[in-house]
Amino acid sequence: MADRPSAVLDDAHLGDIHGALGTVRLDDTGARTSLPARLKTLVAIVGPGLIVMVGDNDAGAFGTYTQAGQDYGTSLLWTLLLLVPVLYLNQEMVLRLGAVTGVGHARLILERFGRFWGAFSVIDLFLLNGLTIVTEFIGISLGLSYLGLPTVPGVLVAAVVVVAAASTGSFRRFERVCLVLVVGNVLLIPILLMAHPPLGQLARDFVVPGLPGGQLSTIMLLIIGIVGTTVAPWQLFFQQSYVIDKRITPRFMGYEKADLWIGIVIVVLGAGAMMAFTTTAFAGQPEFGDFTDAGGVADGLGRYVGPAAGVMFALALIDASIIGAAAVSLSTAYAIGDVLGLKHSLHRGVREAKGFYAVFAGILVLAAVVVVIPGSPLGLLTEGVQTLAGVLLPSASVFLLLLCNDREVLGPWVNGRVRNLLTAVVITVLVLLSVVLTAAVVFPDITAGAILTILGAGGGLAVLVGVVALVVGLRRPGPAAPPAGDRSTWRMPPLALLTRPELSRGRRLGLTVLRGYLVIAVGMVVVRIVQLAVSS
Repeated sequence: MADRPSAVLDDAHLGDIHGALGTVRLDDTGARTSLPARLKTLVAIVGPGLIVMVGDNDAGAFGTYTQAGQDYGTSLLWTLLLLVPVLYLNQEMVLRLGAVTGVGHARLILERFGRFWGAFSVIDLFLLNGLTIVTEFIGISLGLSYLGLPTVPGVLVAAVVVVAAASTGSFRRFERVCLVLVVGNVLLIPILLMAHPPLGQLARDFVVPGLPGGQLSTIMLLIIGIVGTTVAPWQLFFQQSYVIDKRITPRFMGYEKADLWIGIVIVVLGAGAMMAFTTTAFAGQPEFGDFTDAGGVADGLGRYVGPAAGVMFALALIDASIIGAAAVSLSTAYAIGDVLGLKHSLHRGVREAKGFYAVFAGILVLAAVVVVIPGSPLGLLTEGVQTLAGVLLPSASVFLLLLCNDREVLGPWVNGRVRNLLTAVVITVLVLLSVVLTAAVVFPDITAGAILTILGAGGGLAVLVGVVALVVGLRRPGPAAPPAGDRSTWRMPPLALLTRPELSRGRRLGLTVLRGYLVIAVGMVVVRIVQLAVSS
């Protein structure tokens, strides 16, 4: 299997692994039997999982997690523990797709499910990522404002720095810049220590689910916001393409999974720290329960914990927003390069990959300009990003699950039944939360009873469909045996050699329903956002 032709679309994605902290040669196929050898390889592989997870703790996450702490204390910490399996299931599947296929997420959707879904995946990613990058620059402007620095030139300089870091033609140099930014996330820990939160309460609220007092519909929407800001569509596209660009193959799957776990631990610790120190800082103060934005949190930390805490939070916010902007814009450039057949690799300089870097720089500059234009509806844009991400995430997860069950694509690396069951449960939850979020945006006065009805009815329907699918699955013969050979060397053949999948009636019906829901839901959300913009 090792000598079969490659499906990789850009030959820059083939060769030695040049990580920020080490190199693995293409011909280095020896077994890593000693602990030092394994650690050396892990250090060289680390990057994709770590960057995607820390990039997830971006400006939107800073706002959502600190809102939870300032308005409701640590009572929602348990949501972070529940998100761990969701993060791992989704991101492990995309890293597996990247390492085995060598082809980006958007291109696989295009090739396996047709032009509509291929175009839809790229267009919605482009629009949603553009809005997400706007929120990153809003975060940068809030941090600069707290530090007393001019926001307009600061935002523009940040955009230039991100473009410059990626445009050197050196993958290793870009990854080193990103890892330096990852270290900036550590600033959240000293703030936590300075705030002196009650550790016993933190431990209890982290493992014991509970709901704070207050309006249930508002609390539910915040929980949905936590899910939406922690599990975002851009993460799927970014990590798959970044794994490919780093030239990671199935032989290093275990190391890349370890990299992902390191990132997940860091993102959960960072989110928990933000909830904890905002709870402690604002407890008993007039601002408790009255969240405004991340800038207000910096003010509160500076006032109630100490000036150094406010400064460190502002610096961490700027740092997180920069790495978020870099990762989100890169996921867009990768996807468009994949679908249009452009050269799309950080191993290439600007002259070799003009289209790739044009997309990367263009979306960053456009977002920065939107933020610095006086009168831009920045608050409305932030709300729109979270809402659209929540609406579109289930569709991304559906295609992820379908691709990971496609034997033409993954061969012996396809999902097992247990993973399919767990992923189906995750997708069901995401769909229900998406429906609730859409209903809440379109009908702002939605009651807690209506939300519980949607969740109950949807959950009941999901159980019924699951039972039927289980019965049908038991009656059908099991899947064909995986291809023989060493899994560590099996890779997808070129796309032109694959047989297009024939969808069953059930899957066709499901995709038709999904298409209809997305058209209706996105349309309703856009109309509502336009109404709010006009009336403001």
